Amino acid sequence: MYFKRNLTSRLIAWKDSPDRKPLVLKGARQVGKTYLLKDLGKNFFEDTAYFNFEEQPDLKQFFEHTKDVGRILQNLSLVHGSSIKPGKTLVILDEIQECNQALNTLKYFCENAPEYHVASAGSLLGITLGKESSFPVGKVDFMDVHPLRFMEFLAGVDPSLAAFLENTDTFEPLPDLFFNHLVEKFKMYFISGGMPEPARILADTNDIARTEKSLKDILDAYALDFSKHAESKDIAKINYVWNSIPAQLGRENKKFLYQTVKTGARAREYEDALLWLIHAGLATKVNRCTTPRIPLSAYDDLSAFKLYLLDVGLLRQLAQLEPAVFISGNRLFVEFKGALTENYILQSLLSQFAVTPRYWTSEGKAEVDFLIQYQNDILPIEVKSEENIRSRSLSFYQEKFQPPLRIRYSLKNLSLDGGLLNIPLFMADRTKWLLEKALL
Repeated sequence: MYFKRNLTSRLIAWKDSPDRKPLVLKGARQVGKTYLLKDLGKNFFEDTAYFNFEEQPDLKQFFEHTKDVGRILQNLSLVHGSSIKPGKTLVILDEIQECNQALNTLKYFCENAPEYHVASAGSLLGITLGKESSFPVGKVDFMDVHPLRFMEFLAGVDPSLAAFLENTDTFEPLPDLFFNHLVEKFKMYFISGGMPEPARILADTNDIARTEKSLKDILDAYALDFSKHAESKDIAKINYVWNSIPAQLGRENKKFLYQTVKTGARAREYEDALLWLIHAGLATKVNRCTTPRIPLSAYDDLSAFKLYLLDVGLLRQLAQLEPAVFISGNRLFVEFKGALTENYILQSLLSQFAVTPRYWTSEGKAEVDFLIQYQNDILPIEVKSEENIRSRSLSFYQEKFQPPLRIRYSLKNLSLDGGLLNIPLFMADRTKWLLEKALL
């Protein structure tokens, strides 16, 4: 199974840009960074010179003793076995977080050898960048790699259905035949999640046991990263926070409580562990917003937040929720207090909007699952895991703040009525396009 990634078009634009700088792909382990770069090299360059600092630690010596880009390229060419040519060869420096000197050398590639195409990737770059004061700020292009979006998954498993969804350009309800098929494919995505390897296994073989093993292997790899890359004093605490996330999201209001991490736990003891997971790209912190105004960041209540996982499939596996629930109607979406659905919607929003969503509460009277900043507006979002769509909170928010549009995700069909946009869960990846059309 081949999943075409939306990010490929941005990578091609980077390749052709006259203002191109060395590229840094950021993202958690196994979201597909290496595959994206190798695919770019295979299809749009004559040659790809691939180097991995984790697998080939001796490569570090090339960057430790000189900042001369010419010498570095000469040494890399010898290892590659052929000359690295400007404009013809894509140089990939993988797991670059293992070599700080290589990260810093990207500055000299930018200044002294801009004709070369140099791209790097790293699983824990957020951790590394936070420590490196000498990182070449302004000398690199960044791109974030997220797990597979449902639309990318759908395009791989059912191209005609994906094309139908992409070409939907009205707010009329989708025909039941297509709607029901889309719900079934969406359930399938909830089993594997958006990590490319388990998604490929499920799509190719429909083997749930192998899919489960692949997800577990990824979680085991993350646990290994905790012990390998975190400071000794934080390793146990990171594990406690990580393993508490399903319990945090399983609560009614999903607000993060340190007491859920460990009895007697206090914020100051676990803040570094929490930040490690966030900087590693493994978790997303959604702050409570006190007042829905622009910019959202100016109105954060730093004492109240929710913590979500990077991927819905990994959350299901970490929560030990058996995939067999997907055969029981819509139970997969409503189990676990709807946490899987809410986590998925956040994933989709993060890949579409520059500003991390917030959530909003009003002294026990109402709670809006997410707020997004879109152009000059703050728009409220409610996530419904099933067909019961009554929403006291959205109505309360509407009366109080009069937003130009309210958004509800549910298993109801597509509709726009009285300033309320209902988006079927499987169409979350089209939110930005729908907003542009609804707010015309």
